[in-house]
Amino acid sequence: MAKLIVSNLISLDGFCAGPGGNPTVLPMDAAFDAYNAERLRAAGTLLFGRTTFAMFSAYWPTVGANPDAGAVLHEIARLNGAMNKVVVSDSLDLDPRAPWGDSEVVRRAQAHGRIAQLKASTEGDVLVFGSHVLWNDLLAHGLVDELHLLVGPVVLGDGVRAFEQRVSAPLTLSGQRRLAGSQTTLLQYTCTGRA
Repeated sequence: MAKLIVSNLISLDGFCAGPGGNPTVLPMDAAFDAYNAERLRAAGTLLFGRTTFAMFSAYWPTVGANPDAGAVLHEIARLNGAMNKVVVSDSLDLDPRAPWGDSEVVRRAQAHGRIAQLKASTEGDVLVFGSHVLWNDLLAHGLVDELHLLVGPVVLGDGVRAFEQRVSAPLTLSGQRRLAGSQTTLLQYTCTGRA
């Protein structure tokens, strides 16, 4: 059975994006890119909410064609493009001719059941980047297996809070490390289901 892993970059004061939902105020350095590539190598499916999907599908297809992007970003673009992608949204309709237009769209009412099916049938992890509304819901319903918080050395003071509600299920710290060559620290938690 696949694990559902949420990987999110957050500020020291718990924001996953700045004012207006801007994630670029967080420290996305080479170590952050290397960690994302590491996670993607172990994944079989990418799971998104609508907003993060829109950002990723607009950005990553252009990276592969950019000769200045570097080897790690080219690898991330290749892995993102090749991977099975599922988007949870009640409003998204994809154009099959658009980048990532062959992604699966699941309506919110069917999301928990479909994600349970993915976990039961997917080889490799089911991986969530960004998509904080989605992963907060999945965490509250016991569908997240691991939570990887990359804590960057920045205090935002305002923006989008990573956690939208109190987490009642126990979280167990299963790993911690400073990313090589970076001030960002990985805190890895095992989620033990509902309280």
